[in-house]
Amino acid sequence: MEPNVIDFINTSRDRYLEELKQYLAIPSVSALPEHAGDMRRCAEWTAEQLRAIGLENVRVADTPGHPIVYGDWLHAEAPTALVYGHYDVQPVDPVELWTSPPFEATIRDDELFARGATDDKGQLFAHLKAIEAHLKQAGRLPINLRVILEGEEEIGSPNLNQFILDHKDELACDVVLISDSPMFEKGVPSICYGLRGLAYFQIDLRGTSTDLHSGSFGGAVANPAFVLAQVLSQMKDRGGRVKIPGFYDDVRELTDREREEFKRLPFNEKEYRKGIGAPKLHGETGYSTLERTWARPTFEVNGLLSGFTGEGSKTVIPATAMAKVSMRLVPNQDPDKIAELFEDYVRKVTPKTVELKVTRMHGGKPWMTEIDNPFVQAAARAIEMGFSRTPVYTREGGSIPIVATFQAELNAPTVLFGLGTPDENAHAPNEKLYLPNFFGGILSAAYLYEEIAGARR
Repeated sequence: MEPNVIDFINTSRDRYLEELKQYLAIPSVSALPEHAGDMRRCAEWTAEQLRAIGLENVRVADTPGHPIVYGDWLHAEAPTALVYGHYDVQPVDPVELWTSPPFEATIRDDELFARGATDDKGQLFAHLKAIEAHLKQAGRLPINLRVILEGEEEIGSPNLNQFILDHKDELACDVVLISDSPMFEKGVPSICYGLRGLAYFQIDLRGTSTDLHSGSFGGAVANPAFVLAQVLSQMKDRGGRVKIPGFYDDVRELTDREREEFKRLPFNEKEYRKGIGAPKLHGETGYSTLERTWARPTFEVNGLLSGFTGEGSKTVIPATAMAKVSMRLVPNQDPDKIAELFEDYVRKVTPKTVELKVTRMHGGKPWMTEIDNPFVQAAARAIEMGFSRTPVYTREGGSIPIVATFQAELNAPTVLFGLGTPDENAHAPNEKLYLPNFFGGILSAAYLYEEIAGARR
C-alpha cells in the first residue's frame, strides 16, 4: 500500500473525530416516529459523506420505512466487496443515566461517549475514512467497492431483505464486510466467523372463561399457570439439553480445532460469573461456557405472565397464562423446521384441560463461514497490520439475520470485522467507542482492501 495513504490516515485523526461527532449528533432513532425527520436528515448526511469521500452513483433509496443509502466505486480489475452498516440507533432511555448528553459526543480518556458511537456509526465510519484515504491519496481503490447503509437495523430490518432481492445485480459482490460487533476483549482484535440464529414464540393457555375463586373452584379445574410451568419444565432436562424430538438432528458439531482455539482465548469463567452476578454458571453438560454461548443451541423462557401479581394477596385461579420463549440456533439448524418441531412437541405435552395457542413471533437463520476462507485470512492479515497483533477467531451467541440473507441471495461469504468492545454499552446508557479501536480499524480497513485485491490470486 502506498505510504501516503497511511500518512493521510495518521494525520487526519482530529478531523475524523470532529466529523464523527457531527454524525453522532443526529438523533437517528428508528424506533420512534417523532424522529422520522431526523432519520431522513441522517440518511442525507450519510449520502453526502459518501460523495465527499469519492464514491459514485450515490443515492438515497426510499423504502416503505426509512431510507437506504447506496454508493459504489467500480473501476478495478479485482474482486468486489460490499460494505454493510446501519445509520440508525437505539432509543436513549433512561436518559437520566447518561453521564453526558447522548447526542453530544464526549471524549473521556480514550473513549468517545454517544448513542451510536459503536453501534454502528463509529464502526461504519471507520470504513468510510479508509475509503477516503485511498481515493484522495491514490486516486483509486485496490478493489471494487459497494456500500449499502440502512436505517432500520435496530427495528429488525423489515425492508432490507426485499431491497436486496430487488437489487441483486446491483449488489453483486465476492465478499461482504460488516463492522457491527465487539472484539473478544479490549486489546484483543477478533474475527467472528459464526452467529447463532433465532426462533421466537408466544405460548398462550386458557383454562376458563374468567378468573375463578380458588376456594370455590380449586380442585375442579386446571390452573393454567401451573400447567404452563409443567409444560415449560418438559423443554429441557437437568443437564441443560433440549428435549424437543429432532431438535439436535442438524446441529453442526464443534471441531477439535475450534475447541482448542476457544481454550486459548483469554477467558476467565470466574470473572465472567462475577461480572453478570450469577451464583453459579449452568448450561449443557459437556461443554464450556464459550462453547455453550457460541456454538450450542438453547431454549430460554423470556417472559411469563399469569394471575394476580399486585401487592398483597388475591386468591384466584387465573383464567390464562402466557410465556414468551426463544431458541438460539446454530449451523445447520433451520428456524422453520425447528418451529414445526417445537409446535408439535408443545401440543403433545400440553394437557387437554387447557386451550393452547402457539404464535410464531420471528426468527433468523444461523450463519457460519470457514476460518480458512481466503477473505477471512485477508482480514486476519489486515487486522494484524492495523493493530500490530494477530487476531483471534470467535463466534457470537447473538443473531444478525441479514448475514444469512447476504450469503443466500448474493452467494458471497461475510467477514465480520468488529471494532467494538464487550463493555461498549450498546443499547444502554453511556454507549462508547474505544478510540484506539476506531483508529486501528481505519488502518485495518485500508489494509483490508489491499489484501482482498490479492485474495483471489
